[in-house]
Amino acid sequence: MNADEDDDITEELLADSEKLTGLSLELLGLDPHPDDMTAEQRLQFDPEDLAEMASAGADDRERSGRQTRLLAGLLWNSSSILIDQLFRDLGTLNELEAVTPEAIAGTSVLSSLPPQFASNYDAAFTQRFIVVAADITASLARGWAAPGCLAGELAVHCLLDQARITEDIYELDLPEEWRAIVEEVLLEDADSAILYTDGTSEQGAGKLDIRHWFEPFTPGDAVPPYACS
Repeated sequence: MNADEDDDITEELLADSEKLTGLSLELLGLDPHPDDMTAEQRLQFDPEDLAEMASAGADDRERSGRQTRLLAGLLWNSSSILIDQLFRDLGTLNELEAVTPEAIAGTSVLSSLPPQFASNYDAAFTQRFIVVAADITASLARGWAAPGCLAGELAVHCLLDQARITEDIYELDLPEEWRAIVEEVLLEDADSAILYTDGTSEQGAGKLDIRHWFEPFTPGDAVPPYACS
């Protein structure tokens, strides 16, 4: 990678940030300046917090805004790559005689799913997962809604893994601890995090079993018909 390529991807991501209309920059960690808030908005903050926000210099505010816009563009860009790579994984699965953990470990996206269930990530599963992932990424444009099933939460994990890969490749200047910030917004109170812990003894049964990943959490949660059929 050279400097020109780095500049090109940065400008592309900054442009893509305008497309991420489902999440505000404030939700992605940008602290607004008190002068830019309404009186009602200022009432939501303690005086000490408002003073700290106001003390930030113009250069710091400009860099923070650019970093957050870059993060927004990265999420948009990564959502497109995610779906493309899932179709690539589906093509790989269709060429396999048998789905094995070793084969899944070599895929682009399915390898980001909990490895203890890898032998279940066949073509039928992947087709359903693609539908859920496409629905989740669409929320980045239409207005964010929390995932309605475990598969949706896992799609967010895969999206953030893809974003991390792009960050590492291009050494992007992103907000500090950006992933934790995004996870707090997109995966608040998510059960799926347990599937990535070392303690897996109880993960093969109950609501975390792969049989339940496409079931709505509650009757009011929306899951695409193809995925939950």
